[in-house]
Amino acid sequence: MTDTLHEAEVPRFPGARAERCPFDPPPDLQALQEGGPLARVRLWDDSTPWLVTTHAEQRALLADPRVSADVTRPGYPIQTPRSGGGSLSFILMDDPEHARLRRMVQGAFTVRRVESMRPAIQRIVDDLVDDLLAGPKPVDLVEAFALPVPSLVICELLGVPYADHDFFQDNSKTIIKRDVSPEERATAGGRLAAYLDGLVGEKLDRPGDDLLSKVAARVKDGELTRSEAAQMGVLLLIAGHETTANMIALGTLALLRHPGQFALLRDDDDPKLVAGAVEELLRYLNITHSGRRRVAKEDIEIAGQVIRAGEGMIMPNDIGNRDPAVFSDPDTLDLRRDARRHVAFGFGVHQCLGQPLARVELQVAYGTLYRRVPTLALAAGLDEIPFKHDGQVYGVYELPVTW
Repeated sequence: MTDTLHEAEVPRFPGARAERCPFDPPPDLQALQEGGPLARVRLWDDSTPWLVTTHAEQRALLADPRVSADVTRPGYPIQTPRSGGGSLSFILMDDPEHARLRRMVQGAFTVRRVESMRPAIQRIVDDLVDDLLAGPKPVDLVEAFALPVPSLVICELLGVPYADHDFFQDNSKTIIKRDVSPEERATAGGRLAAYLDGLVGEKLDRPGDDLLSKVAARVKDGELTRSEAAQMGVLLLIAGHETTANMIALGTLALLRHPGQFALLRDDDDPKLVAGAVEELLRYLNITHSGRRRVAKEDIEIAGQVIRAGEGMIMPNDIGNRDPAVFSDPDTLDLRRDARRHVAFGFGVHQCLGQPLARVELQVAYGTLYRRVPTLALAAGLDEIPFKHDGQVYGVYELPVTW
């Protein structure tokens, strides 16, 4: 079918966001959604996978066992040219191997376990706000607050020295940028894998009360190879700080651009309001803006179309979360909305393992920063804020603020 598609008929993906609407999905995504649940798009390699634009169809396909997350399957719509290196552990695998590896670490991310971490996360946030208030202004909120919060938390959870944060943050940024060469991405991935391999070795010799030590114990028991353990550590380290850091900064920027909504969080510390605000910000904004990628293992009939075995599909959660069939007035930020049906963390067996931790971090960060710094304000115009249009993870490189 793809051979019959003319280039002029098929829009490129991902498209560009409108400069004046950096929080909204690209306009062409909204136009495609208006045209129906399924459309073809053209990727960097001229492949033409299906774009799934509606909330119901996204959830249906993400939960369908005939849909594969295996990046090595023919037809999988890869995001960037590959260097031949390994994938990020179990998130790009199918069951049963995906489930086997995921089970090894999922105990650290249960709601109960994460809730027990809330006081420690609160101390981290309070200390950073103390430093913020005692320091000069204006200040880059990304560097001073948004990036350190999840980095400190995931380092504590994994047992990674925070003193090495410049190293792992720099290499993480290279891995998730779209416009770097395959060789640069592979080199950065290799550096992180070697670093985590060294830490796994240390945990094998001197285990502690941390997640990486528990992973290392699986190596000792013969359930994992050391290389698999290191790659799992890379996944948890990158995913554990990059997405939440960008969400803290982008969410703050969105609230500062919506002063009435900012005032709700600033003036009311009701935990239910804060928790609901986090869900709405997760719905309204979009960090993983290249869409969730899959490939059909069998023919799948959906929305009046047939997705053939071997055909790729992309499910952009930003447009799924703006589906008017599910969320009324979807382009409006409304912190009092019940937004719990959003797909920011995906759906089905591959939904984000760390979502309980991300939720608590965001609740503590949003619920503390604005209350303690009630006059927080942008120190630059929106057109001066450097957005991450070139990344697989969306956000801002810097966020100058004052008070």
